[in-house]
Amino acid sequence: MFWIMGADAWFSSLLGMIDRPWAGQLKQQLEHVPWEGFRFYDLIFPLFLFLVGCVIPYSLAKYRERPGDAHWRLIRRGAALTLIGLMLNGLLQFEWDQLRWAGVLQRIGICYAVAGLLYLHLSPRGLVLTFSGILIGYWLIMIGIPVPGGERGDFTPAGNLAGYLDRTLLPGKIMPEYYGYGDNEGILSTIPAIATALLGVLAGLYLRSSDQPLRKVSMLTMAGLACLVLGLLWGNFFPVIKNLWTSTFVLVAGGWSLLLLALFYGIIDVGGWRGWALPFIVIGANAILVYVLPYVWDVDFTVNFFTGGLQRVLPAVAPLIGLGGVLVCKWLLLYVLWRQKWYLRV
Repeated sequence: MFWIMGADAWFSSLLGMIDRPWAGQLKQQLEHVPWEGFRFYDLIFPLFLFLVGCVIPYSLAKYRERPGDAHWRLIRRGAALTLIGLMLNGLLQFEWDQLRWAGVLQRIGICYAVAGLLYLHLSPRGLVLTFSGILIGYWLIMIGIPVPGGERGDFTPAGNLAGYLDRTLLPGKIMPEYYGYGDNEGILSTIPAIATALLGVLAGLYLRSSDQPLRKVSMLTMAGLACLVLGLLWGNFFPVIKNLWTSTFVLVAGGWSLLLLALFYGIIDVGGWRGWALPFIVIGANAILVYVLPYVWDVDFTVNFFTGGLQRVLPAVAPLIGLGGVLVCKWLLLYVLWRQKWYLRV
């Protein structure tokens, strides 16, 4: 959430001012890969889904013995997230042919609800089998079923099966910025996204186990490395493509997510070094608000009111001042809300 609330733009602007090859390479990491491959910025959404799954064993543990009591909660929260996502896409404008029905919050809502239901009704072994079955099943579907007039195993933007189903079945508009031939949060690719949340559920279950803390760090690290290696090897046959949320993308993104979880669990829970994390706690406490904020607050107007003169006086660093102001303004608002214990929840 730190990156998408403005840190990405600030660091990208800073790196753009540095005339060095390494700066250009780092700047690339703050952009999505056009199609096949993996960059740092491609990790943000799957990491969020992974963490959504990770907290499920904590928030729903008391319902394991009476899972029916949690069904309505899961469906209600999933539906609320989906509705918010649709409203942000323009639902209230009633322009159905221009509406993008898919979206980030819609996918989070679906994945949260489905992963929560699976957690309530399956054993850890059942969750592992479901996770594996989704990855293998999605691969077999994508390589085995050609689009009409196409060939099997076509993973190009125009020829892949997921994009074809989006164009055929998804109502509303397919947006050019979401690769144009389908939606990157479309129908078929939501299924492996559920696997990303399930990997988080498995990680959360392990964190709640009675294993020793240092062993948890080492096991999470080994699991992360195993996912990365498997994903990269499998990528020779099933490319790592975020827009299609391929099974290999699930593994590569999941591997990095597990490694980051191991790192921060080791630093914060095992090492006890917590004070430095306060700025990020403030942001994470209102994650949904961070996503919604740009739609309801013209923060650029506020920043220009306070820093417009400074930007004109210092034109060489004006972008850094403006973008930094956006980041600071949003964080200060979140800090005030955090101090008052006001959170946007669904």
